[in-house]
Amino acid sequence: MEQQEAELQTESFSCSICLDLLKEPVTTSCGHSYCWKCISKHWDAEEEKHSYSCPQCRETFIRRPDLKKNIMLAELVEELKKNRRQDDPVDERFAAAEDVACDVCTERKLKASKSCLNCVASYCEKHLQPHHESAALKRHKLVDPSKKIQETICSHHDEVMKMFCRTDQQCICIICSIEEHKDHDMVSAATEKTEKQRELQERRADIYKNIQDREKDVELLKEQEKTIKLSADQTVEHSEQMFTELIRLLQQRSSELEKEVRSKQQTEVSAVRALQEKLEQEISELKKRDAELQQLSHTEDHIQFVLSYSSLSALSVSTHSSIIHRGPGSCFEEVTAAVSELREHLHKVLMEDWNKVCQTVERVDDLPSELRTRAGFLKYSQEITLDPNTVYRKLRLSEGNRKVSLMREYQLHPDHPDRFTGWYQVLSGESLTGRCYWEVEWRGRGVEIVVTHKSISRAGRGRECGFGLNDKSWMLECSPNSYTFYHNNIYTLVSGPQSSRIGVYVDHTAGILSFYSVSETMTLLHRVITTFTEPLYAGVCIYYYGDSVEFCKL
Repeated sequence: MEQQEAELQTESFSCSICLDLLKEPVTTSCGHSYCWKCISKHWDAEEEKHSYSCPQCRETFIRRPDLKKNIMLAELVEELKKNRRQDDPVDERFAAAEDVACDVCTERKLKASKSCLNCVASYCEKHLQPHHESAALKRHKLVDPSKKIQETICSHHDEVMKMFCRTDQQCICIICSIEEHKDHDMVSAATEKTEKQRELQERRADIYKNIQDREKDVELLKEQEKTIKLSADQTVEHSEQMFTELIRLLQQRSSELEKEVRSKQQTEVSAVRALQEKLEQEISELKKRDAELQQLSHTEDHIQFVLSYSSLSALSVSTHSSIIHRGPGSCFEEVTAAVSELREHLHKVLMEDWNKVCQTVERVDDLPSELRTRAGFLKYSQEITLDPNTVYRKLRLSEGNRKVSLMREYQLHPDHPDRFTGWYQVLSGESLTGRCYWEVEWRGRGVEIVVTHKSISRAGRGRECGFGLNDKSWMLECSPNSYTFYHNNIYTLVSGPQSSRIGVYVDHTAGILSFYSVSETMTLLHRVITTFTEPLYAGVCIYYYGDSVEFCKL
């Protein structure tokens, strides 16, 4: 009733245009009220018609009516808003879609404050009171509200499940324990919870330890990153200094050579100019003597001619020249040849030594030349089968022990000292020596392709047993969207094309381990260069039910 009155009250103070509470309420001459902005927009749209109408009663006005604020209505709307704000905390008691609702409330359901495991129902504070007051109900088990409370009812007998069948690994009711699960290993749900709680705490402790270890590793990696950056910066700085010194030395030698050449040029040019001046002087004197001789040749007096010629002959000069002529541009050819020879020598030395420098920056590919195609790898293919004595109890082998799948049920694997007891893992029966190559097909949400030393621990869930978490194993984690490489509990994100087929190459002697994405072509995903101190075995870890890995026949 109260809810209906509230709804009616809200409707009375709502604008018929925006359907919300009135804002700046104004009243038309016909008596209807609207938000000032709403009615203004409505009449703005009717400007072209040159007539204005009331959206409710449709009364028409020739002139646009003047609007005045309805003071009383505005005060009432504000009061209603204030009451709404005061009522908001009360509304929070009611159950929303994400809340657990009281199973007893008949109209609008309140939030449940507790769920009863005995009644298999949830109650608000009001309807929970009998559980606090009745002696019989006080013995019931109350827990925090749960939407899954109905899941505690046996679907076969409509009884509360209070037992746990360890044989079938499922919760059962009392009738189930007498009928379908007779002679099975059964305990109370509370006992199983205590056991599982202990396991949970152990797993949490392992997780916490792994978190701490990883946090330490992250700090170490950060330090390594700083060290790498510092070393790289120092190398670049020192290299720049050394190259600058080399460039400065070359520039210095170039400048010195230029000075030597220019000095020699000046000396040679001075000598040439001195000879040139001497020759030009001799030419001048010879021209002068030639002019005298020409003038003498025109003398008609024989006596005068003989006397004059005799005196001129006594004053004759030598016209012999001892200058050795050289072709143009031949002066410094030997210098140019010497510099060219020096350049060739420096170029050769730089190129040879530069390769050595580059080899220290980027590792040379260590694979044999024949391993450039899949056909080359297939020469070293080895058939891999899985060892039933190592397989975890929920892993099932098939296809002649070449395929492994994770099942929900425990498999009938007998006890064996080589069996993994805490991790969903299995090893190959064949050891890997020399050069080996194999391929696996995987299906599912995520699997681990592994190479490990045989001495890896088998019992428990410690890091010493988990693939990739210790120094005895190397693991590539494959998921539909990514690859991640793990070794000694340090992970490396790996990029590469996604493929359901992974190739693995091992050279035990050379200490090489490579993972490849195999499709129409082979793409290297990750390579490890290390030293293998023990025989190696292939391995697989699966951690999603239904996922599988199969070693391919090549």
